[in-house]
Amino acid sequence: MQAQRIMMTGQGAPEVMQLEQFDVPPPGKGELQIEQTAIGLNYMDIYQRSGHYPLAIPSPLGLEAAGKVTAVGPDVEGFAIGDRVVYGGVLGAYATVRNAPAARVLKIPDGISDETAAAVLMKGMTAEYLLERCFKVQPGMDVLFFAASGGVGQLAGQWGKQLGARMIGVTSGAQSCAMIKSLGYAEAIDRTSEDIAERVKELTGGKGVPVVFDSIGKATFDISISSLATYGMFVSFGATTGEAPPVPPSLLQKAGSLYFTRPTLANYVGPREDLEHSANRVFEMILAGNLSVNVNQKWALADVAEAHRALESGSTTGSSILLP
Repeated sequence: MQAQRIMMTGQGAPEVMQLEQFDVPPPGKGELQIEQTAIGLNYMDIYQRSGHYPLAIPSPLGLEAAGKVTAVGPDVEGFAIGDRVVYGGVLGAYATVRNAPAARVLKIPDGISDETAAAVLMKGMTAEYLLERCFKVQPGMDVLFFAASGGVGQLAGQWGKQLGARMIGVTSGAQSCAMIKSLGYAEAIDRTSEDIAERVKELTGGKGVPVVFDSIGKATFDISISSLATYGMFVSFGATTGEAPPVPPSLLQKAGSLYFTRPTLANYVGPREDLEHSANRVFEMILAGNLSVNVNQKWALADVAEAHRALESGSTTGSSILLP
């Protein structure tokens, strides 16, 4: 079968991504062939394209997509031709048709569109593991979340509110602050005009928050440390401004016997049972009306370089997808 995909000729600027024709072989043992209808965009794609995470070149790109099963490989059970499915964490999603391991594929429940599934799966599972398993957020707890107007941030605000937490979001500009307050955040801090750590202390009566979820990295490291209460947890789950600096144990000691962790979704959804648990929680939250997924940007697959530039610049809000 003839199809199109994005391949990288090297790692670097968006121009290393090239659209090419290729022949899709029949699905192999344990694989499904999927005709894709929507492809999710994630900041992990930027890390992999830029070389922050090395890949063997030439390489496909993209980790998440939804579509329809068009062929079932040997030794695959539980799937049939015509099933609507979604997957995350499988390199090669930037394609019109592809083969994917059935062990990482999930059926999309009725009531959830392909576009929503492709936009939300990895970001939703990230919100799930951060708030429910990496650090178990409790009712009445104050939670500080950076990049609150982004894809994960918008979901986390709603998720945390549903758990009963007081969500404090960090974003930029009055418009974004107003927007995140409609998506679960009780408080919004404008990083362009406010001292974040000082504002956190004001909101918490000087104590600080028990947990900070920071996907920014280098630029916000000191702010996150300063915002934490005694025994607080610093959850560093991204590095859009570069890696956070090395953390000497004495820093955690002197700042209030703090905890520091650098988790990754790949570990938290590695076993099939954890993948199903996390995805099902995301689907349940959507179907119950507790999670609104805002797909605010859509690009054609051929315009992937433009999509990457927008995502990398921080000009996007909510979730973004590519349409094959």
